[in-house]
Amino acid sequence: LYIAANQLSGSIPSEIGNLTSLTHLDLATNPLTGEIPSEIGNLTNLTSLYIDYTALEGAIPPEVGNLTDLSYLNLAVNQLSGSIPPEIGNLTNLTYLNLRNNQLTGSIPPEIGSLTNLERLYLNYNQLTGSIPPEIGNLTSLERLYLFTNELTGSIPPEIGNLTNLTQLYISSNQLTGEIPSEIGNLTNLSLLRLDNNQLTG
Repeated sequence: LYIAANQLSGSIPSEIGNLTSLTHLDLATNPLTGEIPSEIGNLTNLTSLYIDYTALEGAIPPEVGNLTDLSYLNLAVNQLSGSIPPEIGNLTNLTYLNLRNNQLTGSIPPEIGSLTNLERLYLNYNQLTGSIPPEIGNLTSLERLYLFTNELTGSIPPEIGNLTNLTQLYISSNQLTGEIPSEIGNLTNLSLLRLDNNQLTG
C-alpha cells in the first residue's frame, strides 16, 4: 500500500491492522497527526514500513516488535516521543532503521545489539541520554552509524572497533567523555568520522 506524498490528514485508523497480508506500507510525507496505532503490530507480513515526514506524535508502540519480517523501518522526521521500545530488538531482519529527527528520550536499548543484519542506523537529532551500549559492537554489518545531536554521556565503547564495515561514524554533538578508544583504528573502511562537540579527553 503506497499512499505517500499526498495531503492525507487526520490519524492512522486502527483498522489498518486488519490488512494482515500487506508486505509494504508507505504513508510518508503526509500531514498525518495522532499516534501510531498499536494495531500496526498485526501486520506481520510487512517487509517495509515508511511513516516518515508526518506530524505523528506519541510513543513508538512496542507492538512494532511483532513485525519480524521487516527489512526497512523509517519513522524519521516526526514528533515521536518516549523511549525506543526494547521490542525493536526482535526485528532481526532489519537492514535499515531510521528514527532520526524526533523527540525520543531515554537510553538506546541494549536489545539493539540483536539487529545483526543492520546496515544503516540513524538515531540522530533526538534527545537520547545514557551511554552508547556496548552491544552496538554486535552490529558487524553496519555501514553507517549516526548518533549525533543527542544527549549521550559516558565513553565511546571499545566494542565500536568491531564494526569493520563502517564507512560513516557520526557521533558528534553529544556529551561523551573519556578517551577515544584505540579500537577505532580497526575501522579501516571509514570515509567519515565525526566526534566533534563532545567532552572527549586524552
